[in-house]
Amino acid sequence: MSAVVRGSAGIHSLVDGYLRHLTIERGLSANTLAAYRRDLGRYEAWLESNGVTSFADVGEGQIGAFTRQLAAETPDAQTGVSAPLAASSVARIVSSVRGLHRFLAEEGQAPVNAAREVKPPKLGSRLPKAISIEQMTALLEATGGDDPGALRDRALLELLYATGCRVSEVVSLNVDDVPADSDFVRVLGKGSKQRVVPVGSFARAALDAYLVRVRPLYSARGRSTPALFLGLRGDRLSRQGAWLIIQAAAKRAGLEAHISPHTFRHSFATHLIAGGADVRVVQDLLGHASVTTTQIYTQVTADTLRDMYQTAHPRAR
Repeated sequence: MSAVVRGSAGIHSLVDGYLRHLTIERGLSANTLAAYRRDLGRYEAWLESNGVTSFADVGEGQIGAFTRQLAAETPDAQTGVSAPLAASSVARIVSSVRGLHRFLAEEGQAPVNAAREVKPPKLGSRLPKAISIEQMTALLEATGGDDPGALRDRALLELLYATGCRVSEVVSLNVDDVPADSDFVRVLGKGSKQRVVPVGSFARAALDAYLVRVRPLYSARGRSTPALFLGLRGDRLSRQGAWLIIQAAAKRAGLEAHISPHTFRHSFATHLIAGGADVRVVQDLLGHASVTTTQIYTQVTADTLRDMYQTAHPRAR
């Protein structure tokens, strides 16, 4: 990937100051900070290419032009082929720019908040893709057997579905986060916020089998690590490794739908709400900062009810 062309030292130093603010004051995760850095690096490069050397010279017009270029065609960093950015990507970059300009105005580094009236593109409502309970059962049962790999994989998949955790959260777990005498798991989520999530009996049994029969074997192959899930060489299982495990299980189960780590999270939330769980309880379990994010799962359930009604009621159509 080609290096980002930096703007003047003044602009770059102010952007770095904003990133330090996000690190210290808001405690954002490394992945989130990396996304901010990429977005603002793109903004810096655009400002330089348009001859802007100071944030004092940036107005709503320039930010609007930058936004329009994002929504037009942008060369791919690896192939060089131009392709439009997705609306979600444009919205994320514009949000990063808005945050930067708000910070500069509040800190007195810019005369005004030039991005105050700049709005990100509206995103279409995308419903999360969940699979049915029957499909999830088939997926979990496709990972069977008593060999070490199967026992580890079953524990991983059962835990993903039992907790609704992000795959990054699950592979980051340590053994101490899953106490043997507890039905709960301690999860470190976005923004380094910790939450406690229940673990059902199926996941608990799968975890116990893995911890007793497999993890000591894998651990002996590598350096000592507190990681819960280990790879064949005894190191912490990666997100890519978890993704490959899920793909293999989906193939064995004969599932044609695209199955990703997030499928487990979406299915967890959808099945809970369909079963009568309160949306705010699901919010806490998922670690969502706002209930608005969780409420999309109520829409999924409503759509399912409507489809069942239209299929079953003689005067529905």
